[in-house]
Amino acid sequence: MRILIEEYQYNVDAIKDVLYGIDALENVEGKVSIHYVGYYYNVLLQDCVFILPKVLLMEDEEEEKVNLVFGKYRPEDIMNLDEHNPLKKNERDFIYKFAVWIYRSIVVYKNDKKLDTSIVYQVTMQQVLQGKYTRSNTYLDILLSLIQFAKENQNFFFYIVKNIHSGVNRINWTRTIATQPAIIQNGIPVYSNPVNKKHQINFDEELIVIFFSILNHISKVYGFQTNIYIQYNLIKGKKFETYLNGYGCTRLRQIKYKYFSDKSLELWQLCYAFFNESHKLKVSTAHKEYLLVKNFYIVFEAIIDELIGDKPLPDKMNKEQEDGKIIDHLFTAKSLIDNENKQTYYIGDSKYYKMGHEIGPKSVYKQYTYARNVIQHNVDIFNAKGTTDSGVKLGIFS
Repeated sequence: MRILIEEYQYNVDAIKDVLYGIDALENVEGKVSIHYVGYYYNVLLQDCVFILPKVLLMEDEEEEKVNLVFGKYRPEDIMNLDEHNPLKKNERDFIYKFAVWIYRSIVVYKNDKKLDTSIVYQVTMQQVLQGKYTRSNTYLDILLSLIQFAKENQNFFFYIVKNIHSGVNRINWTRTIATQPAIIQNGIPVYSNPVNKKHQINFDEELIVIFFSILNHISKVYGFQTNIYIQYNLIKGKKFETYLNGYGCTRLRQIKYKYFSDKSLELWQLCYAFFNESHKLKVSTAHKEYLLVKNFYIVFEAIIDELIGDKPLPDKMNKEQEDGKIIDHLFTAKSLIDNENKQTYYIGDSKYYKMGHEIGPKSVYKQYTYARNVIQHNVDIFNAKGTTDSGVKLGIFS
């Protein structure tokens, strides 16, 4: 997996291969900065690339400490999250989880029709399903779905394995008596080499082997943490390459008719989607697959507003104030300083900065403007001899 940082200025020569398949870059004195956040699949490197928000960068007064990830690492040094990466294990784990969080937040934002989705750019594969063309999920969606299935369905796997292996290694007395000589001791026949029931991999087990082989591949190639808690001889190396090159889809189609339960069919669909998408990306070097967002601060504001903002806004207020100011977040809650726990207006203003960035005087002044507008709205209600639904008698800024 590759990592790029939003708005960081990279040397073109250092990352030209990583940038393959993505456009709309800005050249600055022989350097390249990316003004997007999101994900794209690099068909040249056959790897997932995440563009993470600039909030990971920390600014410092010392020249050598400017724009370092976590205040310690140059973005160029952690671009490839392989085993030689200088990141510590806990830092690498955070990067993986953070990348998925960012991707999921963009997906949720894109699917909300009430928001400005024009800032989101997406291209995915077109696949044929039952005679119709449908837009498929991104390759990353498929990887995350496979990992999630493994986490949520451990009981399903153990149940199948338990049924498959029930009776295995029990003595087959019919074959033992027919084929093995007996030693008589005290009138009792003793068989020194009894014949056990031999275990053969059936179709249910083959699907599980394929699934965990995919998880092993995801862990080795992309670095995502996967738990393989069932011991099988997994498909690896050159043999797995043949599955990626088309045999995976072929073999899954051959055994599909063996599955009837909903869980087995869901597992089959996930495995087939993985091999199908992998093969298409591999043979289509001109294909672009990405989910990117420009002006990520808008998505950031939407996330914060979803977490803390009132919907609808209290007392029929509007985010767009009469003086042109737009309030990011507004909600009512119990006062933190009043013993009577009276309702209070709270105003939030999202700030999307790099770590260590100080809030300027303009931002502070905006807060007073927001508070004044809310108080005036409240006063206008009482001047008209009205009442507020929230029960707030005076707008208090906090």
